[in-house]
Amino acid sequence: MPTEIDQDWMSVLQRCGLQVLHDYAIDALPVNSALYAVNGVDVEPTSSIPVSSAGAMGELSRLWRTHASVLPLHDEDGDFLIMPPGAGGSKVGWVKVKDQVGVDLPARIASVTGSPEFIAISLDGRRLCAVTVEDDEYWVVVHKFA
Repeated sequence: MPTEIDQDWMSVLQRCGLQVLHDYAIDALPVNSALYAVNGVDVEPTSSIPVSSAGAMGELSRLWRTHASVLPLHDEDGDFLIMPPGAGGSKVGWVKVKDQVGVDLPARIASVTGSPEFIAISLDGRRLCAVTVEDDEYWVVVHKFA
């Protein structure tokens, strides 16, 4: 059964340039499975960028978009699921969104939340593309679930 999304999370997503397509969480991949795929002990980044490098945020945004496109993460309408970024997002779960801007999603999320970290999955819950900060690097993590 869908659960209501707190208006604060909807506001965060909207300020990141994401159009919220439902006012409830979508049942998809278990949140813990996604968190483990991104933060597990043996996780290696698909791409990484030193935080201190010139233009790091722009490069992170470009790499995320490239990996998300190749998976593909988005459906034919450009829709995908995202766990609201920031503290407490895992309690909300997956929210169906459309990126109204189309570029620089990690940078937009960082400007709203203070960190570029987020996890997004395809509507079928089988493909994941996430951004995380590990030590002194930005990581893009790509994972496919069976």
